[in-house]
Amino acid sequence: MKFRLAAFADEADSSLDGQISAMTENGVEYLEIRGVDGENISDIKADKARDIHARLDAAGISVWSLGSPFGKIGITEDFEPHLDKFKRGLELADILGTRHIRIFSFYVPYDNAEHYSDEVMKRLEKMLVASKGSGVMLCHENEKGIYGDNAERCAEIHKIFSELRAVFDPANFVQCGQETTSAWELLSPYVEYLHIKDALADGSVVPAGKGIGNIPYILQRYRGEVLTVEPHLSVFNGLDKLERGDTAERKYCYPDSRTAFGVAVDALKKIMEEL
Repeated sequence: MKFRLAAFADEADSSLDGQISAMTENGVEYLEIRGVDGENISDIKADKARDIHARLDAAGISVWSLGSPFGKIGITEDFEPHLDKFKRGLELADILGTRHIRIFSFYVPYDNAEHYSDEVMKRLEKMLVASKGSGVMLCHENEKGIYGDNAERCAEIHKIFSELRAVFDPANFVQCGQETTSAWELLSPYVEYLHIKDALADGSVVPAGKGIGNIPYILQRYRGEVLTVEPHLSVFNGLDKLERGDTAERKYCYPDSRTAFGVAVDALKKIMEEL
């Protein structure tokens, strides 16, 4: 296999034991850690982080990145408490043995994003300054509703901050009405790693290769090594009680989170085999 797999395993199970089990079953060696036992990674205390690291290490699993929410606040919200929390996130990254933190570029009004460009850049700069000397690479993810939700504004950010790398998420671009191959051509020089998530034109998330995110095209051109599976697939607990026709209409709904996680990993592996 050309690539190595990471995953948001909290989509398989909220508990760490369940996440380890799901990753082991599906041959995933890296965790993009976002939630453990119902706690967001940004809220986890140092002692618990040390315990998490020890348990993951015993299972042969490494933390690839902090799947943090840093930068996911409104551009007019008070930034200083958020920056303090980010600094604690840098300490957690060190404890967990990862050298990556994914970040965002702040929620801005949809019809007036450019008005807040200067404030976005000031905040990103403060985060980058705080991370200097930590050995941690900050990676900006394109996300619906934030300043960097389209390829052009993402490129603007990366041209200003050469040390800030990109997490490229095809489904997020689809949900913003952005064609992904043109986005890839513009942003590929900045990409550190990929989030594997696909979507249909209506924005609904589907297994990799089943949407219009052009994931095979992107993987053929990706020069990195790690892919993070982010399932985001629909779980419908009453699926087995539906009539056959309804089941066909819900072919991308799954009976539980563990099944959805396995489907997401398998869909990516199928694409990898066909490259």
